[in-house]
Amino acid sequence: MYKQKKLNNGLKILTVPTQGTETITIFVLFKTGSKYEDKYNNGISHFLEHMFFKGTTNRPVALDIASELDSIGGEYNAFTGKECTGYLMKVATGKIKTALDVMNDILMNSKFEAEEIEREKGVIIEEINMDHDNPMMYIEDVFEQGLYGDTPAGWEISGPKENVQNFDRLNFLKYFNSQYGANNALVCATGALPENVDNLLEEYFCNFHKTDCHDKLKVIENQNSPQVKLHKKTTDQVNLSLGVRTYPAGDKYEATLKLISIILGGSMSSRLFTKLRERHGLAYYVRTQSEANSDSGYLTTNAGIPVDLEGRAIGIILDEYKRLKKEKVDEKELQRNKDMIRGRTTIKLEASENVAKWFADSWVLRDEVLTPKDFLNKIEEVTAEDIHKVAQDIFRPDKLNLAIIGPFEQDWGFSKYLNL
Repeated sequence: MYKQKKLNNGLKILTVPTQGTETITIFVLFKTGSKYEDKYNNGISHFLEHMFFKGTTNRPVALDIASELDSIGGEYNAFTGKECTGYLMKVATGKIKTALDVMNDILMNSKFEAEEIEREKGVIIEEINMDHDNPMMYIEDVFEQGLYGDTPAGWEISGPKENVQNFDRLNFLKYFNSQYGANNALVCATGALPENVDNLLEEYFCNFHKTDCHDKLKVIENQNSPQVKLHKKTTDQVNLSLGVRTYPAGDKYEATLKLISIILGGSMSSRLFTKLRERHGLAYYVRTQSEANSDSGYLTTNAGIPVDLEGRAIGIILDEYKRLKKEKVDEKELQRNKDMIRGRTTIKLEASENVAKWFADSWVLRDEVLTPKDFLNKIEEVTAEDIHKVAQDIFRPDKLNLAIIGPFEQDWGFSKYLNL
C-alpha cells in the first residue's frame, strides 16, 4: 500500500513498498516539459535534463557521477516529456543512501558550466538527427504537429536546432530557477524500502527551494474536417499515423479508450495487426495507442506500409474504426482483451521502476493517485455498450487526422481516403 506525505517546502513524497525484490527505485518527477516553453526556449527542458549529469560542486565532472553509480551497479536515466521531466535511479536495497546523495547532488548542485553546455549542443543535435532519421519514431511527432499546429503541444520536445545552438548558461539558470521547485516536484520511492525511508527522503529533499513556476498553455481543440500532415522524406516505405482526437487523462471514458486501442492494435491478435500484417501482408509493425494528457488526448494507429499501397492500408484501418461504430464488441473478445491488460499490467509492475513511474505519472496527469488496482477495476467495468458509445463519438470526420512520412511532394490526394 502506498503512503503520501508533503514536506514543509511543498515537495510531495510517495512511498510504495513492493514484495519479492531486493532493489529500490528513486524517481523524482517535475511538472514541467516542452509544453511549458515558448517559441524561443523550445527545447530547454530536454537540454537541461542532459545538463544535470555533467558535473556538480561535489562531483565536478560527468565521470564522477557515472562512475559512482556504476560502481554500485546502479541503473540511472532521465527523460523529458511534454508535461513532465523525470530522473530515475535504481539500486540494490543497501545502496539507497548513495542513490539519494547523488540524486540530491545533481538536482541541487549542478554547475551548468558554459563549456559543458557548448559540448553538449553537439550531442543534442545528433539526438535530433537520430529521431528524424527514424520514421517509426518520428511519425508520432508529425502526428502531434498535425493535431496541435504551431503551439507548445505541437512542438518537438527536443526543440529546433537553431534554439539548441543559441542556448547559453543564463537560459538554463532562468528555466531551472523558475520550474525546478519543491512545490513543483514529486519524489517516489518503490521496492524493498527500509523502515526509515520516510526520514531518509526528508533528509535529502527538505532543502529544495520553492518557486513561482509558470503554467503551460491550455490545449485548444479546433477542428471541423479531416486533416493531413505530410512530412517529405526519401524512404522505402510510408510511415503513417491515422487517428482521432479523444479525451484527457481522468475522463470517465479513459479506460474505455484503453480497451479500444488494445482491441484495434494492441497485440498480435488484435484486429488491425491481423488485418494489415497477417491477412494482407502490408506491414511489419502495426500498433494502436491511446495517449491521454492533462488537457487533451488522442487515439491513433501507426504502421509502415509499402509506397503506393498507403491508400489500401488507410481503408483497412478506417474500416475497423467504422466497425466499432456499427457493431458492438462480443463479450468473448472484450473479456480476452481485459484479461490481456490485467496480465500485462501485472508483469510490468514486477519492476520497481515501473511502479514508480505509474504512481508518479498519476500525480502529473491527475493531481491524484490512480493505483493499478483502481485502474484494473475501471477496465473490468467497461461494457460493450461503453465501447460502442465512445466509438461513435470519436470516430468522426471532424476528429480524424492523418500524418504521413514518405517520398511525397504534396498531399497527393490522401484526403480522399479520409471518410468516416
